[in-house]
Amino acid sequence: MNENTQVPGGAISPQVIEGVFGLARDGLTVPLGEMIDAGVPLNVVNPRGDTLLIVAAYQQHPGTVAELLRRGADASAVNAMGQTAISCAVFRDNEPILRLLLEADADPDLGTHRGVAIADQFGLPRMREVIESYRRD
Repeated sequence: MNENTQVPGGAISPQVIEGVFGLARDGLTVPLGEMIDAGVPLNVVNPRGDTLLIVAAYQQHPGTVAELLRRGADASAVNAMGQTAISCAVFRDNEPILRLLLEADADPDLGTHRGVAIADQFGLPRMREVIESYRRD
């Protein structure tokens, strides 16, 4: 357990963690927000090291991604496999989610494979263009 699986009074049960990740996976933004309001950490991690934001981005739920970012989710978290929400958005060729993440200052250079490298590997030139248009100097 780490600080992202702790709540006042103890650790979060595996069942609660599984449940909140199911909400993120299914794009059920309102009940997910209720769980966060009830004390589940915004940046809780599952056994794979995924955050709710990574899961929502991979499953292509822009409303859930936007709400998690609005609440302050870590847009640059890296899971145990070196994946980020940006790498998930690029891999899934989801420009709206990629833009949400970049607007929240997610770092496209984090993780095992940078966002641009994933775009190049999978022949997604538009994803490369979007990332490059948000480059910070």
